[in-house]
Amino acid sequence: MINGERSNCGQLNLYDVGRDVTVKGWVDALRDHGEVLFIHLRDRSGIIQVVFSPEFSPAKICERATLLRNEFCITVTGRVAKRSEGTENPHIETGQIEIMVTDLLILSRSETLPFPISEKAMVVGASVGSVESVNEDLRLQYRYLDLRRPSMQENFIKRHRIIKSIRDYLDEQGFIEAETPILTKSTPEGARDYLVPSRVYPQHFYALPQSPQLFKQLLMVSGFERYYQLARCFRDEDLRPNRQPEFTQLDIEASFIDEEYIYELVEELTVRMFKIGNIMLSRPFPRMTYWEAINSTGSDRPDLRFGLRFVEATDLFKNTTYGIFKQILYRGGCIKGINIKGQSDKLSKNVLQNEYAKQIVPGFGAKGMTWMRVIDDELESNIVQFFSEDEQKGIVKRFEAEHGDVIIMIADPSHEVVTTVLGLLRLHIAERLGLIPGDTYCPVWITDFPLFEATEEGIISNHHPFTAPDRTDFDPGDNENLLTLLSRSYDLVINGEELGGGSIRINNKDLQRRIFQALGLSDSEVEEKFGFFINAFNYGVPPHGGLALGMDRVIAMILGTSSIREVITFPKNRSAHCPLTQAPSPVSREQLMELGLLDLAGETVIPGGEKERDMVDHLSWVSRIGINEGERQHIVDAMKETARLANIINERVRDEEPIFSVTTVTNRVRKEPQAVRNPLAEKGEIFRNAPAVKGEFFKVASILE
Repeated sequence: MINGERSNCGQLNLYDVGRDVTVKGWVDALRDHGEVLFIHLRDRSGIIQVVFSPEFSPAKICERATLLRNEFCITVTGRVAKRSEGTENPHIETGQIEIMVTDLLILSRSETLPFPISEKAMVVGASVGSVESVNEDLRLQYRYLDLRRPSMQENFIKRHRIIKSIRDYLDEQGFIEAETPILTKSTPEGARDYLVPSRVYPQHFYALPQSPQLFKQLLMVSGFERYYQLARCFRDEDLRPNRQPEFTQLDIEASFIDEEYIYELVEELTVRMFKIGNIMLSRPFPRMTYWEAINSTGSDRPDLRFGLRFVEATDLFKNTTYGIFKQILYRGGCIKGINIKGQSDKLSKNVLQNEYAKQIVPGFGAKGMTWMRVIDDELESNIVQFFSEDEQKGIVKRFEAEHGDVIIMIADPSHEVVTTVLGLLRLHIAERLGLIPGDTYCPVWITDFPLFEATEEGIISNHHPFTAPDRTDFDPGDNENLLTLLSRSYDLVINGEELGGGSIRINNKDLQRRIFQALGLSDSEVEEKFGFFINAFNYGVPPHGGLALGMDRVIAMILGTSSIREVITFPKNRSAHCPLTQAPSPVSREQLMELGLLDLAGETVIPGGEKERDMVDHLSWVSRIGINEGERQHIVDAMKETARLANIINERVRDEEPIFSVTTVTNRVRKEPQAVRNPLAEKGEIFRNAPAVKGEFFKVASILE
């Protein structure tokens, strides 16, 4: 009979040799040697080998062990023994010991697995099934099995430790963890809201929060001074490979602080989190303004693990005779380039001209690309003859070019096209040539973002409308001047991935009002959308600011996983669908009716729905038979007569068995006319416009299937 306190499989060691133990878990793998059966038993702590042998195990236990299969949940009791020399398994922590089983209890059985779970070989040198080739939707459909894999469990154990380190550090800094509402008001913050209908208030909706932005600022008005939350956020965004419709973000807000406080706080927090993944980050993190990042890397999320920084070349060609450059500069354009050091052998003329210039670069959005290779201090290119000797010398000097280098330039009337395309080209070339070092992490703060952005619809906030501007002397009606405003915002970027961002907030009611005016919001619109928030500005709002980090992205980077789905317990797939629960899914008409969602538009009805207002029209609509005005009254009279007779019969046969017909079957719509063959049918003219003819019949589309 099994008894005794449970021991953890992965925590047994040589000090336990000779001790009787009880372990519980899942059968990870089996190896049958005839009379002797070896099993890897797995629990959350690790794996231990257990042995069923006639030498130690009773006959009935050995017989019961033959029933075991992968992922059976079992309890075994036995004595810990040291493995014989040469049979140790260095791939598991307990590889020097095993348990000689004396008792076995099968707690529950498992069907054949949809994919392999075991990740540890029982014999040195043996291979195990890999989950890498398994379709991700299949893994998500059986996520409870996928999560049994030791590598997945290790991900979530480390996620727990990272989250714990956050709580410990922020507690040390005097922050209070507070929760904000999940059911809240829909406000425009960039992405689309997920809406939740209210049964109590028909045709009214809550929204799931895109972030706790307004509530965390209200907590500063409330005097909390330092707040944080591991918040669940929801955004109905267009699909991208590394996004989820719901995610976790670390939300931080503090009062009476400035940007330097945020930098110091978040840098130390980031260093502590990455240390859990054995990644050491050095402080302080470098800083780049938004425009520095754009003009040197083409992105506000720059990957700084490698060079290939942009070189400004516009002024080199101010007097050029090269027609393409001359025309671009005449239109106010610019020219920038990169020097790919020592890669001339890997970037041949054919690759540069036929792949990059003709295919890749146009695919990125530019009309063309200029390339030059440096051979023995001379420039080699299919167009180098169009540049003067001074221009060629200027190129070599400006790009610090040497033998074996390759210079690539993009020219365009649009500064945005030049930086964007060159930025994409920078990443493409770095990946192609293997210039990005592995196991290297380069954090950077990106600061001084533009406060506003111009769109076809008008001026919009680049971040959100509560971000403080770098200056307050602006006219909310002067769009040109508004686009010169910078914001007191900041993003934390590591290896080209934006992990989070924030800003110093507006705490002045007049300034906030002028920002809303700049965005084209009327007083009534502001009251409708933000009234509850703006009212708080009447009661002494402290200077405050904060930041939010996308924890799924942060943890995925720390653990080096290929996707954030590997660090989320039950994620949606790339189509925002849950293969496990089949969500989103339809709901019953009764649920929609209870929530008042069947006729939200009121006067607007579904096509054909207006026919339901009149019973005769409804009969005509559902039967797809036209009724003229002369027939209408006959139908109404027939309906009334049928209803009268039905009421009489119902009264008389209330206690009788039901009958199948209350009246004789007859045509109550019109008198039976005598059939007359149409003369056009005899000549065949009636079929002239028929879509199809079958025999002597005009064939129409089916009404009933």
